[in-house]
Amino acid sequence: MSESLAERRCKPCEGGIPPLTPAQAAQLLTQVSSAWVLTEAARAIRRDFAFRDFYRTMSFVNALAHIANLEDHHPDLEVGYNYCRVKFTTHAVKGLSENDFVCAAKVDLIPLS
Repeated sequence: MSESLAERRCKPCEGGIPPLTPAQAAQLLTQVSSAWVLTEAARAIRRDFAFRDFYRTMSFVNALAHIANLEDHHPDLEVGYNYCRVKFTTHAVKGLSENDFVCAAKVDLIPLS
Protein backbone atom coordinates (compact mmCIF):
# COMPACT_ATOMS: atom_id res chain seq x y z
CA MET A 1 0.00 0.00 0.00
CA SER A 2 1.35 3.41 -0.89
CA GLU A 3 1.90 5.96 1.85
CA SER A 4 -0.51 8.88 2.06
CA LEU A 5 0.58 12.43 1.34
CA ALA A 6 0.33 13.29 5.04
CA GLU A 7 2.83 10.51 5.84
CA ARG A 8 5.43 11.79 3.38
CA ARG A 9 8.11 14.39 4.00
CA CYS A 10 8.91 17.34 1.78
CA LYS A 11 11.98 16.93 -0.40
CA PRO A 12 14.48 19.78 -0.71
CA CYS A 13 13.81 21.74 -3.89
CA GLU A 14 16.22 24.28 -5.29
CA GLY A 15 14.68 24.40 -8.75
CA GLY A 16 15.98 22.76 -11.88
CA ILE A 17 12.90 20.56 -12.18
CA PRO A 18 9.67 21.40 -13.97
CA PRO A 19 6.53 22.23 -11.98
CA LEU A 20 3.69 19.73 -11.96
CA THR A 21 1.48 19.79 -15.01
CA PRO A 22 -2.17 20.81 -14.49
CA ALA A 23 -3.13 17.12 -14.90
CA GLN A 24 -0.60 15.98 -12.28
CA ALA A 25 -1.75 18.73 -9.90
CA ALA A 26 -5.40 17.79 -10.42
CA GLN A 27 -4.60 14.16 -9.59
CA LEU A 28 -2.80 15.09 -6.35
CA LEU A 29 -5.63 17.48 -5.47
CA THR A 30 -7.92 14.44 -5.13
CA GLN A 31 -5.77 13.29 -2.19
CA VAL A 32 -6.36 16.38 -0.02
CA SER A 33 -9.51 18.04 1.35
CA SER A 34 -11.97 19.14 -1.31
CA ALA A 35 -11.67 22.65 0.17
CA TRP A 36 -8.27 23.05 -1.56
CA VAL A 37 -8.54 24.55 -5.03
CA LEU A 38 -6.10 24.98 -7.90
CA THR A 39 -5.38 28.61 -8.73
CA GLU A 40 -3.22 30.67 -11.04
CA ALA A 41 -3.09 28.32 -14.03
CA ALA A 42 -2.37 25.38 -11.68
CA ARG A 43 0.65 27.17 -10.18
CA ALA A 44 -0.70 27.14 -6.62
CA ILE A 45 -3.28 25.57 -4.34
CA ARG A 46 -5.38 27.61 -1.97
CA ARG A 47 -7.74 27.03 0.91
CA ASP A 48 -9.75 29.48 3.02
CA PHE A 49 -10.32 28.73 6.71
CA ALA A 50 -12.91 30.44 8.94
CA PHE A 51 -12.82 30.60 12.74
CA ARG A 52 -15.00 31.86 15.57
CA ASP A 53 -12.46 34.30 16.94
CA PHE A 54 -8.90 35.59 16.86
CA TYR A 55 -7.63 33.08 19.43
CA ARG A 56 -8.70 30.11 17.29
CA THR A 57 -7.34 31.75 14.15
CA MET A 58 -3.94 32.25 15.74
CA SER A 59 -3.91 28.75 17.23
CA PHE A 60 -4.42 27.39 13.72
CA VAL A 61 -1.73 29.69 12.27
CA ASN A 62 0.75 28.57 14.94
CA ALA A 63 0.03 24.89 14.22
CA LEU A 64 0.42 25.52 10.49
CA ALA A 65 3.69 27.39 11.08
CA HIS A 66 5.00 24.41 13.05
CA ILE A 67 4.24 22.06 10.14
CA ALA A 68 5.78 24.48 7.63
CA ASN A 69 8.99 24.75 9.65
CA LEU A 70 9.27 20.97 10.14
CA GLU A 71 8.82 20.44 6.39
CA ASP A 72 10.90 23.50 5.42
CA HIS A 73 8.14 24.44 2.98
CA HIS A 74 6.33 27.67 3.75
CA PRO A 75 2.98 28.91 2.46
CA ASP A 76 1.77 32.42 1.79
CA LEU A 77 -0.77 33.39 4.44
CA GLU A 78 -3.41 36.06 4.69
CA VAL A 79 -4.63 36.30 8.29
CA GLY A 80 -7.40 38.33 9.89
CA TYR A 81 -9.51 38.27 13.03
CA ASN A 82 -11.48 35.14 12.11
CA TYR A 83 -9.94 33.81 8.92
CA CYS A 84 -6.77 32.47 7.36
CA ARG A 85 -6.18 32.06 3.63
CA VAL A 86 -3.42 29.60 2.83
CA LYS A 87 -1.63 29.34 -0.51
CA PHE A 88 1.03 26.77 -1.29
CA THR A 89 3.33 27.03 -4.29
CA THR A 90 6.95 26.05 -4.84
CA HIS A 91 8.73 29.29 -5.68
CA ALA A 92 11.89 27.48 -6.86
CA VAL A 93 9.98 25.82 -9.71
CA LYS A 94 7.53 28.69 -10.28
CA GLY A 95 4.58 26.37 -9.81
CA LEU A 96 3.42 23.33 -7.89
CA SER A 97 5.48 20.42 -6.61
CA GLU A 98 4.51 17.39 -4.56
CA ASN A 99 5.72 19.32 -1.48
CA ASP A 100 2.72 21.65 -1.75
CA PHE A 101 0.32 18.71 -1.55
CA VAL A 102 2.27 17.02 1.27
CA CYS A 103 1.93 20.20 3.34
CA ALA A 104 -1.74 20.64 2.40
CA ALA A 105 -2.45 17.08 3.56
CA LYS A 106 -0.70 17.79 6.87
CA VAL A 107 -2.63 21.06 7.30
CA ASP A 108 -5.84 19.08 6.73
CA LEU A 109 -5.04 17.18 9.94
CA ILE A 110 -5.02 20.30 12.16
CA PRO A 111 -8.14 20.27 14.37
CA LEU A 112 -10.35 23.26 13.50
CA SER A 113 -12.48 23.49 16.63
